[in-house]
Amino acid sequence: MTRWNRRLLFGAIAVLVPVLAGCEAGFNAPTLEYHPANFAANTVKGGISLSNVFVLGPPLRGELPIGGQAGVFLSLTSENGDRLISVSAPGTATSVTLAGAPISLPAQALVDLSGPESEVVMTGLTRPLKGGQAVTMAFTFAQAGTITLQVPVEPQAYAYATFSPPAAPTPSASPTPGSTVVPSPGASASASATAGGASSSATPTP
Repeated sequence: MTRWNRRLLFGAIAVLVPVLAGCEAGFNAPTLEYHPANFAANTVKGGISLSNVFVLGPPLRGELPIGGQAGVFLSLTSENGDRLISVSAPGTATSVTLAGAPISLPAQALVDLSGPESEVVMTGLTRPLKGGQAVTMAFTFAQAGTITLQVPVEPQAYAYATFSPPAAPTPSASPTPGSTVVPSPGASASASATAGGASSSATPTP
């Protein structure tokens, strides 16, 4: 092969290698694929599908305090029908309240608990919570049993800005220890009159 032919051959290879590499990559190349971030937890187990499960945290750079509460949002589907009996968050909350429990899951029907107001509420937080953390939660069903899931804590911002935190519990009306109950003037006068009447009626006749 002459020197001229060798130059032509090497030049053709230099041109073809990038072209072939581009064809190999195509639009499915890792650098070109777009994978949307999944900000919620999802799982399918025992005929139960839990989707878009997340805990609503505080606003950006905030923190939910110990003893506070946090809303949980999710969607449920049961293949053959089931009931959600209870929810717990071991290591994070002393209890989890479930509105309308137990919740019936008709077969092949979507049960939407995705808000914007929470129907599942963690109460008595045992540790502070903020966006970016994860919470271990256990969902117990009548037939499927318990499904444990790592649930992300999302800040109340961006796509979750319109979601509402749980309503603060209403304080009880019990009196403060050491406080004195003062009767109304009318009640005092009535009591005095009654007492006076009883005294006069009890006076013996001479």
